[in-house]
Amino acid sequence: MLKSTQSKAPPEQVAQWWATFHKTKCEEARNRLLEHYLPIVRYAAERIRTKLPDEVEVDDLVSSGVFGLMDAVNAYDPSRGVKFETYCSARIRGAILDELRSLDWVPRLVRSRAHKLNDAVGVLESRLGRKPTEKELAKEMKLPMEEFRRLQQDAKAVGVVSLSRKWFETDSHKDVREIDVLEDKRSDDPLRVANRKDIKDLVTRGLNRAERLIILLYYFEEMTMKEIGETLDLSESRVSQMHSAVLMRLRSQLERRQKELQTV
Repeated sequence: MLKSTQSKAPPEQVAQWWATFHKTKCEEARNRLLEHYLPIVRYAAERIRTKLPDEVEVDDLVSSGVFGLMDAVNAYDPSRGVKFETYCSARIRGAILDELRSLDWVPRLVRSRAHKLNDAVGVLESRLGRKPTEKELAKEMKLPMEEFRRLQQDAKAVGVVSLSRKWFETDSHKDVREIDVLEDKRSDDPLRVANRKDIKDLVTRGLNRAERLIILLYYFEEMTMKEIGETLDLSESRVSQMHSAVLMRLRSQLERRQKELQTV
């Protein structure tokens, strides 16, 4: 696995690596870039890891994320005007999630504990005639609250399955798998997509490039003020100030528009 560099390379050095790589596809320049941006992979892996069971190792997620980083370095086009940090984040996260989906990674111990939790819920619901509280479940399972909450977190992982897992066999040469029977909830309603685009255009109309990116990254990409600042080379406080100023202008425009409608 690549190791993260202890000191951050100066921007001019990174720019030189990019120039060399785009011109010659030099493997050494590519490796330097991978090492430089590796902390982004670890950051993404650690964020995803917080929602997974204790048995899942951060280093395993980092290994998967590195493949996404490699794809991003190979495909990045600086002429599009997007910072590489922003461009690669989605690819890294996607690579990690794809690896999790492709593996039946939930350990047998986690499945066993999840079944015990479900059994305890069933017993208490029958006994109490209602849904049991966390304290009641912990007492029934004879677990301290801290360990019980950890078990709850682990149990959530049981719902993650491999999309290539066989769902049932058929007489044909191709078996039906999980991915064939899942409802595609990610497909957006075309009307909703059009409305979302209209809202984006309306909200960002009249804003300069930095202001527009702040609004889009904060509200549509769900980035933090700190992440936006790093992307735009601005301080977190400056991003916050610009965000507040934009909201005040939008609020003023909305109030003026409402008054105009009332007079019609």
